Amino acid sequence: MSRVGKNPVPIPAGVTIELKGQHLKAKGKRGELQLMVHDDVSVAREGEALVFKPRTESRRARMQWGTARNLASNVVRGVSEGFTINLEINGVGYRAQADAKMLKLQLGYSHDVEVPIPSGIQIKAPKPTEVEISGADRQKVGQLAANIRSLRPPEPYKGKGIKYAGEKIRRKEGKKK
Repeated sequence: MSRVGKNPVPIPAGVTIELKGQHLKAKGKRGELQLMVHDDVSVAREGEALVFKPRTESRRARMQWGTARNLASNVVRGVSEGFTINLEINGVGYRAQADAKMLKLQLGYSHDVEVPIPSGIQIKAPKPTEVEISGADRQKVGQLAANIRSLRPPEPYKGKGIKYAGEKIRRKEGKKK
């Protein structure tokens, strides 16, 4: 029995949900998101909550039950609050600068690295060593953050590179004389 799937998804004030069969559409102050719920899971609206149940007792239906509930929860939370990921840049001369359509990074290469900003995502650089990625779609925000981090992942000797805020870098000792 799924512990996650049992919990209903509360619908906060200001969010409208349209449910047509397996198609879920949510609108809120941060935008509009859609989700196709897996065929093995039934979704229903009960009051101010979405309730998920497996259609059969097959192993696949039980696996999709919790997944569908969490995906719907992410959609509802995304259109109401949104998601934010903060990145930190460590290293001498490493900097970030954000425009409306492009994020320019100086990461110790012979050239600046430019990352295009997809629609529906906002990027701010409050300091030259901090990048804040926010948006309604959790998957897009997380994927863009992972792509930016992969441009110069933190190295274990000096800790230089791009890391998530709060991420602990496992440090190694340098060579001995």
